[in-house]
Amino acid sequence: MNVSILGTGYVGLVTGLTLAKLGHPTICVDIMEDKIRSINQGNMPFYEKGMEGLYKEVSGKGLFKATTDIHSSVLDSDVTFVCVGTPSDANGEINLDYIQSAVIQIGQAMKEKDYHLVVIKSTVVPGTTEELVVPELGHSSGKWAGDQFGVCMNPEFLREGSAVYDSFHPDRIIIGELEPKAGKMLEELYTGLKCPVLHMDLKTAEMVKYASNALLATKISFANEVANLCTIMDIDVDKVMEGVGLDSRINPAFLSSGIGFGGSCFPKDVSALLHMEEGKGLKPYLLASVLAVNDQQPKEALKLLKTQVKDLQGKTIAVLGLAFKPDTDDIRESRAIPLIKELVSEGVKVRACDPMAIMNFKSVFPDIEYFTDPKETLEGADACILHTAWKNILALEPDDFLTMKRSIIIDGRRMLASKRQEFLEKGIIYLAIGLPIGES
Repeated sequence: MNVSILGTGYVGLVTGLTLAKLGHPTICVDIMEDKIRSINQGNMPFYEKGMEGLYKEVSGKGLFKATTDIHSSVLDSDVTFVCVGTPSDANGEINLDYIQSAVIQIGQAMKEKDYHLVVIKSTVVPGTTEELVVPELGHSSGKWAGDQFGVCMNPEFLREGSAVYDSFHPDRIIIGELEPKAGKMLEELYTGLKCPVLHMDLKTAEMVKYASNALLATKISFANEVANLCTIMDIDVDKVMEGVGLDSRINPAFLSSGIGFGGSCFPKDVSALLHMEEGKGLKPYLLASVLAVNDQQPKEALKLLKTQVKDLQGKTIAVLGLAFKPDTDDIRESRAIPLIKELVSEGVKVRACDPMAIMNFKSVFPDIEYFTDPKETLEGADACILHTAWKNILALEPDDFLTMKRSIIIDGRRMLASKRQEFLEKGIIYLAIGLPIGES
């Protein structure tokens, strides 16, 4: 099948390259000419492991290209995916302007076509596809839904940093369908991927996405709240969660404690689901607590720091890792942002390090000092806080911390916990959320 994809963000570009690899000629569309020109030259607009190699492979076979021409892209394809952004406002409600604009333009192009399948892959609140997308497509195209065009909701479950891998090794494919013909056509597009395929109505598919992310975020905040208690009670939370995770009803995934979750999905999706509950007259007790715990975690790291450095005014603190997770340059909702904001407000001189995210982070904090080498970042610091588990940070050895003015480590992700005894033997103070302070 020929495929067109509106949107060249993480979801749109990775989905387009994946479908091209599966043998479907694919066109990715964006309104930004410079971005499209850059993509066609092989320069990806963001870092994602494995993406550049995948681009070279499929573009070399003539299976992939990018354009700004929405109309011709829809005309030349059998299926159009909508992968545009759905940003949240200050109240957590998502903005559907980009969705509506994309759908209207698709519908206008569909006037000149017979049957065409439109797939919503953007994350939208339940009811959006049925109540906004379908009517707008019908109105702008003059055609009947189900008969002259099909509509599906196909949520994505990609992890940034592992999005290419996840595209080819999905846990499941969720197909929300307006009618069986559309769902069958979409399932055929994914031929070659081995995983369960679930068909359901549009609204249910939309809710699956939100419920999945909210549950994963809940597990993280649960582990963090237990970790905060374990710190006070001199209990190692890793051992606790190891025991908890072996229960087959729970499993160990997303039970690691630390400085909190970030990124483009978990905070936004939990906030949107919370807003949905409030809009229906419900009290979002659990989800409000999930976000409250997450907001607290950077402060827990600062509490540990202040057990060793009483007065932060004028001190130099190294922060290792700025992206919200490794293998991406994405800083959206990164816990490093509130962490550094607090440090700066207390008069700290911040030395920050990241291999990929510095340019993005400079837009938030233009005046702090930046490095790409964690060893250089540590030199002369009064303490350091480990935020992102990049390989070059995980590779640090105890001697690398001896160049600090005071060798104090606050490990926000427990990433160097296996070297804890070596730190102690060299007189290095090592503290982490959920680790007994008495052992450090």
